[in-house]
Amino acid sequence: MRVLILNGPNLNLLGKREPVVYGDTTYAELEQLCHRWGGELGLEVELYQSNHEGALLDRLHQTEADFVVLNPGALTHTSVALRDAVAGVGLPTIEVHLSNIYAREEWRRRSLLSEVCRGVISGLGVQGYRLALSAGKELFPGG
Repeated sequence: MRVLILNGPNLNLLGKREPVVYGDTTYAELEQLCHRWGGELGLEVELYQSNHEGALLDRLHQTEADFVVLNPGALTHTSVALRDAVAGVGLPTIEVHLSNIYAREEWRRRSLLSEVCRGVISGLGVQGYRLALSAGKELFPGG
């Protein structure tokens, strides 16, 4: 099984940007963890990160993955285009957030993407990715 882990704006700053909120794991360390966790589950893992909405849309449109793990970053609250792309490609998608968006500022509590995702994992730090990989393998064996 193949999984695309799609990470949005500012995720490249992990470990540097507000570590009290997002943790001290760097993006490079997150990549290593996701490859390790995916390997343990027998998954082929591809990670992609961009600060540009269009690049994320293009990568999602091109994927041949069986399911998607998506951390849209700030696009969670603003991107109708990303929401429509998730709905349009029709792949099972799990939305992941490092912080608990429901315990933060009022404007962060609304996700435009959740209604087109199969599930949401929020507030568990990088462990949310591990849980999303495990859930995806079990819940979406045929994509």
